[in-house]
Amino acid sequence: MLNDAHGFKKIYIATGYTDLRRGIDGLAAIIRFQFDLDPFDRNTLFLFCGRRSDRIKALLWEGDGFLLMYKRLNIGAFNWPRSADEAVEISQEEYERLMQGFEVIAKRPITEMKHPPTEL
Repeated sequence: MLNDAHGFKKIYIATGYTDLRRGIDGLAAIIRFQFDLDPFDRNTLFLFCGRRSDRIKALLWEGDGFLLMYKRLNIGAFNWPRSADEAVEISQEEYERLMQGFEVIAKRPITEMKHPPTEL
């Protein structure tokens, strides 16, 4: 189920580390109070990763209750962004790359220089 991103209107990843011992209420509290997002937003998937990069948890509100999903990889690891504690919205294509083990958010993104050097 977590390998396919179709059907989700939004996908958020919680960058940094999350204590995966938390259950539905604890993860919903992080979404609401730390990220200032609505955990009851239907068809919005929230993803969390702990210290070990081979496990993730996902939280999804289905309208009549929460669905809590846990995935542990046998081989490999998720390339999880660890830079800050924020929720970042990603596209379905980025989600599919994340599930394949690729980096979604670059550690050193390429940005345009505002003042290029005058000498080479």
